[in-house]
Amino acid sequence: MANNVNRVALIGTGFVGSSYAFALLNQGVTEELVLIDLNKEKSEGDAMDLNHGLAFAPSSTKIWYGSYDDCKTADLVVLCAGANQKPGETRLDLVAKNLKIFKAIVTDVMESGFDGIFIVATNPVDILSYAVWKYSGLPQSRVIGSGTILDTARFRYLIGEHFKVDTRNVHAYIIGEHGDTELPVWSHADIGGLPILDSITDEKEKLDEIFVNVRDAAYHIINRKGATYYGIAMGLVRLTKAILQNENSILTVSCYLAGEYGEDDVYIGVPAIVNRNGVHKVIELRLNEQEKKQFAHSASVLKETMDPFFKG
Repeated sequence: MANNVNRVALIGTGFVGSSYAFALLNQGVTEELVLIDLNKEKSEGDAMDLNHGLAFAPSSTKIWYGSYDDCKTADLVVLCAGANQKPGETRLDLVAKNLKIFKAIVTDVMESGFDGIFIVATNPVDILSYAVWKYSGLPQSRVIGSGTILDTARFRYLIGEHFKVDTRNVHAYIIGEHGDTELPVWSHADIGGLPILDSITDEKEKLDEIFVNVRDAAYHIINRKGATYYGIAMGLVRLTKAILQNENSILTVSCYLAGEYGEDDVYIGVPAIVNRNGVHKVIELRLNEQEKKQFAHSASVLKETMDPFFKG
């Protein structure tokens, strides 16, 4: 670990990575940020560009283009590298491409002597989080995927829009795979402590519409602008802050289940307490019967997709 200085190593400075770096600087979350990418010129340019904004930042941040050696004393390594989801592709279509890329990256990071926490943002995030855990040899608690952190934010936003309430006062979760089998936990959704299901008895179709818009949001954005990056970048900064500031915050991240929710040996999006040590505890919500079935289905799809790569 860096001596009394928070260092974040960002690997992959494409749309998501560079947006994350920009949001990180704007919020003054870390003292040091090293950018690592195969495209050296792009990352050097990003470092220069970000440094030129330091006069307007809330706090000083040392930013530079570096190498895997810089991961040795990093507190966090944030993985944003890999192939992007193209129009018409699902996140699960990216498995084979990105597993190969990640094996090489994680091997190089661990050879530096890295002993911190991995945050995984690349899709399919649940399977790649599992892969990073396997490839790195680190404890499960120190490999965290962005999971459904963005889906949950989209869910809260759309509920807030419908009820004309500030997004930050909406409490609701999307759990499961970050992808087509994710599910809304309507049984625990509330606004200001008032359960949404209690206040809506005749708007089930609207609730279904809200969830479908959450689940399919990435497809709509990709069709319009080619990629999603601002929302996930801010979600990654929120997760980074929770770790570096030892917040014990509850976030819907992709983490390892060992019996929770009736599932084992899978990374999947669930609410978890996150602090300086990584995932401190998985929050096991009491799901209703329909939600239990949907969650089990989501986990089974992930396992069926990744098992050929890890258990074949």
